[in-house]
Amino acid sequence: MDNDKLQLFENKAIRTAWDEEKEEWYFSIVDVVAVLTDSPNPQTYWRVMKKRLKDEGNETVTNCNALKMTAADGKKRLTDVATTEQLLRIIQSIPSPKAEPFKLWLAEVGRERIEETIDPEQAIDRALETYLKKGYTREWINQRLQAIQVRKELTDEWQDRGVKKGVEYAILTDEITRAWSGMTTRQYKKLKGLKKENLRDNMSTTEIILNMLAETSTKDISQASKPETFEENIEVARRGGNVAGIAKQALEAETGKPVITSQNAAQLNAVVTGMIEGVVARKRRKTKRTNKGVTSGTLRAENACVSAASSAGKRRRRYFIFKPAKTAF
Repeated sequence: MDNDKLQLFENKAIRTAWDEEKEEWYFSIVDVVAVLTDSPNPQTYWRVMKKRLKDEGNETVTNCNALKMTAADGKKRLTDVATTEQLLRIIQSIPSPKAEPFKLWLAEVGRERIEETIDPEQAIDRALETYLKKGYTREWINQRLQAIQVRKELTDEWQDRGVKKGVEYAILTDEITRAWSGMTTRQYKKLKGLKKENLRDNMSTTEIILNMLAETSTKDISQASKPETFEENIEVARRGGNVAGIAKQALEAETGKPVITSQNAAQLNAVVTGMIEGVVARKRRKTKRTNKGVTSGTLRAENACVSAASSAGKRRRRYFIFKPAKTAF
């Protein structure tokens, strides 16, 4: 079960989990309460409401499960969750003008998941649309989506080797990251000034490509060497990361500048935006100069024509004045 997927309702995050076997969404009740009530303390609101519903004999509350989800401090903690059906019943007990829009949102979330199960490309399209709205370039997005696929292939390989999700995945990821970048994931995030944000979403295109090389190399080496213990998987992770580390060193030797940047997504996007605006501004100045040159040239040409015509007119006037006098003789 994936317990770390965030869904957005009116730009507010709601923690969710998808149960592959039951094909059912689970939603953090506290997050939903926070969205619907704007309560400064949604935990207390839900605790009081939960007791009242239990006292009334409400079976929905009794049947609610608890799952470990990432809390605000980054730690995994148990939180009450509800299925779509259970949540709809709970919402009936919350007086909120947002209740109806939220019900529509729930239906949309369910519909999108069904569509993505039938056609996985729709999930990719939605991810593309989300990144575009955040201001990322299409080049970066293409690399990021490819990196997501590479990561999925690596974790599938880890699963086949008996590696456990969570802590063991994190340890292996750290080994890969350290091997190619010289830093752990935490150190890398600190360099970029990140806290809860996704590190890969804050990498430059080159950083993403090198990280992707490290992960796909780890997968290929794992498939070839077939590690049986966790210690052997750690060694494979280091070897895979070293492949990208060598590539990083070679690129830095050629360019004379470091690959890893302290810039995060907001700063990288600002740089791209600045570059685009600079190009537009230069084109405008060039167009303005061209138009000004054309106008000045036209005026000079027109003045030359007027001057020539004036001179010709004077010559003609002198000719006609002189000619009658000559004819008179």
